[in-house]
Amino acid sequence: MRTLISSAFISLDGVVEGPGGEPGYRNSGWTFKDIEFLPEAFDIKGREQQEAAAVLLGRTSYEAFSQVWPDMADFADYKVMPKYVVSTTLTEDKLVSNWGETTILRSLDEVAALKETEGGPIIVHGSASLNQALSDAGLIDRFHLLVFPLLLGAGKRLFSATDKDTQKLKLVEHAAYANGLQLNVFDVIR
Repeated sequence: MRTLISSAFISLDGVVEGPGGEPGYRNSGWTFKDIEFLPEAFDIKGREQQEAAAVLLGRTSYEAFSQVWPDMADFADYKVMPKYVVSTTLTEDKLVSNWGETTILRSLDEVAALKETEGGPIIVHGSASLNQALSDAGLIDRFHLLVFPLLLGAGKRLFSATDKDTQKLKLVEHAAYANGLQLNVFDVIR
């Protein structure tokens, strides 16, 4: 079984919306505002590209990332790995042609089936709604959380407000950086 990893930039109060400057959100670009850039705090991002064998995205994140990531040297490793987009509305003609093999999955059952295939870890970037659905369905195996020392208040959150049983996590890696960022890597305990 393949490992499904959720990777997120997250505020201390759980917001994941608009970290990179996406339009339409009042706190857009919060990862770059008033926080000193320390390369070591982002080492996990390079490791993720080296360790992942596939990328899983929701439609909205796919539409945003596919416009910029294919041409960015920082994300070159993702260009060649298979991408999967979970969407009930995206059509094949809307897929970009310069970002490698992309497959549309229509349901969480198809994600569960993908996890049963041979291959290495699958990484989820962005995709707040998808992350909530995957977590609620028990499909996420690990969380890579880069926690920013901010309280953003409103915005999409990584975890849903669904009333469900307690989910236990095991902290397997952590670090704190001089700029206030914290890395927390959790395995989901089943």
